[in-house]
Amino acid sequence: MTARTHPPVTADSLVARLFQVVDSRSWDDLGEVFADDAVYERPGYPALEGLDRIRHFYEHERIIASGAHEVDQVTGGLAAAACWGRFRGASRDGTALDEGFADTYLVRDGKIAYRRTYFYRAAI
Repeated sequence: MTARTHPPVTADSLVARLFQVVDSRSWDDLGEVFADDAVYERPGYPALEGLDRIRHFYEHERIIASGAHEVDQVTGGLAAAACWGRFRGASRDGTALDEGFADTYLVRDGKIAYRRTYFYRAAI
């Protein structure tokens, strides 16, 4: 995987790079934003532990075929941050997707060590 020569210097730049990598499906670049031992938690899946597992999820399990994240706000610092916004795209079966989301992050050495995603919908 390609390594960045300089880690992002702000939470905003790390979040922007994360969604650039994900939305462009640049799986070889996931190591630029996730630590090798990163943990990613999201509804509907067991915790994704490690960069290889996260990459496998994006390449083979994620229901999304295409789309883009629109981030409304990033808050926090580079050690701990959060963002929220909207995802619009299409699933692998062609269903239109339009979902509000929020993410929380713990960052180590300029890379995401822990990420948790929340979706905006009625649950309880």
